[in-house]
Amino acid sequence: MPNFTYKAIAKSGQVERGEIAASSASSAQQLLSAKGMTPLQIQLTTAAKAVISPVSSAPFKAQGLSKKLGSQPVVAVGSAPVKPDDVLRFTSELAVLLKAGLPLDRAIKVQIDSAEEGSKKRLLEDLLGALKGGKALSVGLEKRPDVFNSFYISMVRSGEASGNLTGVLQDLGVYLTRAKAVRATVISALIYPAILAVVAVLSIAIMLGYVVPEFQALFEDMGEALPMLTRVVIGLGDFVAAWGWLSAIVLFGLGYLVRGWLKSPAGKLWWDQRVLKLPIAGEVAVKFEVARFARTMGTLIGNGVAVLRATDIAAGTVGNGVLRASLDDLAPTIKRGGRMSEALSPEVFSPVAIQMLRVGEESGSLDTMLLELAQVYEAEVEADVKRGLTLLEPALILGMGGMIAVIIMAILMGILSVNNLAV
Repeated sequence: MPNFTYKAIAKSGQVERGEIAASSASSAQQLLSAKGMTPLQIQLTTAAKAVISPVSSAPFKAQGLSKKLGSQPVVAVGSAPVKPDDVLRFTSELAVLLKAGLPLDRAIKVQIDSAEEGSKKRLLEDLLGALKGGKALSVGLEKRPDVFNSFYISMVRSGEASGNLTGVLQDLGVYLTRAKAVRATVISALIYPAILAVVAVLSIAIMLGYVVPEFQALFEDMGEALPMLTRVVIGLGDFVAAWGWLSAIVLFGLGYLVRGWLKSPAGKLWWDQRVLKLPIAGEVAVKFEVARFARTMGTLIGNGVAVLRATDIAAGTVGNGVLRASLDDLAPTIKRGGRMSEALSPEVFSPVAIQMLRVGEESGSLDTMLLELAQVYEAEVEADVKRGLTLLEPALILGMGGMIAVIIMAILMGILSVNNLAV
């Protein structure tokens, strides 16, 4: 039975080196794990015996520990794409399995066995293949930038470098869960107003296209004697009845073209500028982006990622181009030895936010202050969204009722005119 040299983290947290007899590198890994040790490196003692388990071919790094530090659309070939919910589930399950004491490759193998056939299972198999090839987990993640962004990869790399991959994955799970909750709150809050808007448009279209034309025969002999409002409503009814479907197709086509233009750099910048100028939505957008920036940067710094690297990644998560441009001076200021609080734009970050970050820098708890700031802004976003919807919903109902009331009033005025003329 061959001997293997190993380097592992003991229960005391100290790095130990030694030799162990095992039939393969995988068996050596299991023996070390049974002793409560976390293997970092396993190699054959004799160079002549080079035929070893694929898990240890580089040399083996069981926890994917690297020697280096480090809300888009996802695409997968065939089947359903890997969604953000799948990434959250993968992260949370992997953290639980590692905390239970399973080696990294075994934990991913468990997830593979429980996964359904499809793109997610193929992704897990690719990650396991990278581990068996002696590569770190972060290296396998880098091969799928369509699924794992730079923030996620940097977090995992920091966990590998610090030997706290389990803790980092738990932090990632909390981050992804919170981001999902904030996004779901905003989306769910907008569903009811969207339904109201669709119902309003359809109701008015039905009134003009089908109800108003029914009275046209009654009014056709009146001519100029009809009230102005009645003539306008009848004209709109005739237009909707004759050109309604064509108008709907044209509007959908224009909407498709506008949507495509808004995805271009110029269109996106134009839209980002207009959003920030909206009365309530602009303030909510600023708070939402600041909260995302603060939570991303606080999570990265708290897990050992360098401040400059964390700044680049966190700024990249800001979706609004105007707000992202306001962070351009952040990295150069830090490189010159300046403070982050000095480089933040007061037009984006409130005086209270800047003061919180200044206190964090002075006390050495910048990551904690960033997370506190994110929590405050996320709570304000939820409150502002609810407050805005409190005003929007009655406005939509009153607007729909008002339009229908105008149509009914125009018809009644026309009927009264007919009766007066008959008398």
